Amino acid sequence: MRAAYFIDTNILLYRASTDETERPKRKVAETLLRRDDIGISAQVLAEFYHNATSKPGLRMAAEKAAAIVDSLSLLPVIPITSEIVQAAIRLQQRYQISYWDGAILAAAKELGAMTVLSEDLANGQIYDGVTVLNPFLPGMEPPV
Repeated sequence: MRAAYFIDTNILLYRASTDETERPKRKVAETLLRRDDIGISAQVLAEFYHNATSKPGLRMAAEKAAAIVDSLSLLPVIPITSEIVQAAIRLQQRYQISYWDGAILAAAKELGAMTVLSEDLANGQIYDGVTVLNPFLPGMEPPV
């Protein structure tokens, strides 16, 4: 199981958003989710479901969110293992980031994705060999 790009939860949430102020980000997310070289982790699936069903502005019906999780499960999905948890802790301590961001980076590396697409970490920063790109910044969307 491999992918070139790891998709963070915020991309999935922007794709699901109906907030008109987020329309430009929704369009970027739509484009990214059509790629055939993306992957995610079980953490991303769980975060998406939780936020999609509870976040103000989304409040998606549980059945709809579950159906989206089912379709996202067709992508390469890395499970959260004890090794990923341990790697996430090391990344969190080394880079002074949240555990959850460390878990995203550790899962991406396990998936073979050397690029994480997210707006939650420093754009252009390299964390243990994994580069973060914020696809919502002008000119930052990966080439098609």
